[in-house]
Amino acid sequence: MALFLLVFAVCIVVFGGVLAILLYSGTPRYRTEPRHLIELFDKALNDQLDETEWITVIGYPIRHDDYLDGIRRRAHRLMDEHGRHWRLKQGGTLLDETGHEELSALRAHLAAHTSLAERKQNE
Repeated sequence: MALFLLVFAVCIVVFGGVLAILLYSGTPRYRTEPRHLIELFDKALNDQLDETEWITVIGYPIRHDDYLDGIRRRAHRLMDEHGRHWRLKQGGTLLDETGHEELSALRAHLAAHTSLAERKQNE
């Protein structure tokens, strides 16, 4: 009987500990920041990006920043209009020439906006 009570107490402590950890730990959240999009655009422009990474970042809505979500939607539109999925698997580029130019302009715009926002924040 003593062994049963010992095992029961250990189980209660373990289950209680796990439950406490689950209750007090927050849900992990991924917040897309401007630097994430800039890094993604750089990889896409240098042909170092696979389609899965592109879809993972661009396909997920950015709810905490409307401006970033607008940039994400433009990048999504670029893929829809100028994406070359079949060429990427054959060692080609993710976007055609027009899409590459538009993504480069979008990246420059985002970088300028981000640096301006950082400058204003530091003042």
